[in-house]
Amino acid sequence: MRMFGTAGKAAAVVAIAALALTGCGRSESSSSASASGGTGGFAANSTIGVALPQKTSENWVLAEGLFNDGLKAAGFNPDVQFANGGVSEQQNQISAMVTKGAKVIIVGAIDGSQLGTQVQQAKAAGATVIAYDRLLKNTDAVDYYVAYDNYKVGQLQGQALLDGMKAKKPNGPYNVELFAGSPDDANAKVFWDGAMNILQPKIDDGTLKVVSGQKSFDQAVTQGWKAENAQKRMDTILAASYNSASLDGVLSPNDTLARAIITSVKSAGKPVPVVTGQDSEVESVKSIMAGEQYSTINKDTRNLVNKAIDMVKKLQQGQKPDINDDKSYNNGVKTVPAFLLPPQIVTKANAKEAYANDPTLSKLVQ
Repeated sequence: MRMFGTAGKAAAVVAIAALALTGCGRSESSSSASASGGTGGFAANSTIGVALPQKTSENWVLAEGLFNDGLKAAGFNPDVQFANGGVSEQQNQISAMVTKGAKVIIVGAIDGSQLGTQVQQAKAAGATVIAYDRLLKNTDAVDYYVAYDNYKVGQLQGQALLDGMKAKKPNGPYNVELFAGSPDDANAKVFWDGAMNILQPKIDDGTLKVVSGQKSFDQAVTQGWKAENAQKRMDTILAASYNSASLDGVLSPNDTLARAIITSVKSAGKPVPVVTGQDSEVESVKSIMAGEQYSTINKDTRNLVNKAIDMVKKLQQGQKPDINDDKSYNNGVKTVPAFLLPPQIVTKANAKEAYANDPTLSKLVQ
């Protein structure tokens, strides 16, 4: 997921508008969506709330404009809010959306375990709640989940780490370090579990050696997804464990942290190892093409926002949204019906093909 330039954003908006306007005709019913997640339909010009977290990455900034423009093009009244002030601000924003009569509230949670009261208020008011990108935890008041397949993202990252190291050094063993995302983001553990599904067997058989000894999720987390936290931890690990040892690879869960890790390694005067990432951020794509960061994940925000808007359109018409996974996402209280989009691994070798239809990134990979 990423930010586009002005021309790219305009193209994305036009694409979403076209998709929105070529869908089935909307019902003019003014009845509220049912508590079961949309069988009654509602007015075509209803308010749709979108609660987004802090602006910690390019994909969230892009999502704001796409939701505003795409929902307007589909005939809705969007109320899109960022919670840069933290969890309490997001709680207040969702409550305000309920008060305004939002028929659907799409939530990209800062902390998916701390919004139970607010989404329960939404359900009590007859709204449908869609978890966007991050699962809402420990509540039965969430109807749907729309995201990229985040477990698959982790698996792709783990395999890319192995492939990249083997390409540079055909025979192991390999010295590696492991980084995870923010513990208050429900996705962080899913990314980690997917990656460790690939890497743990190699740790167990000695192919991979975590020289720092920091092998658990709790040891690897990066609070707030902040680059400075990842860089500081990498600095500490290098100073304590790599005076003479070589570092072959680093599992990084996203591009922002990947660049921070690379900065730390270069500042220590050491060769850049194989480093994974996610989100196809502009600076990381440049880094991949320059031969530094090894990989990223292509998760096009345009497609994810468009799918969320498609769910809203179905609900407005009194229909059930499309679901392709009704078993995998248990939030601690219920299994949330989900629609998952497929992620794509990107390295220098396939970047031109992967970004062929991307108005911004295609210019960087020629």
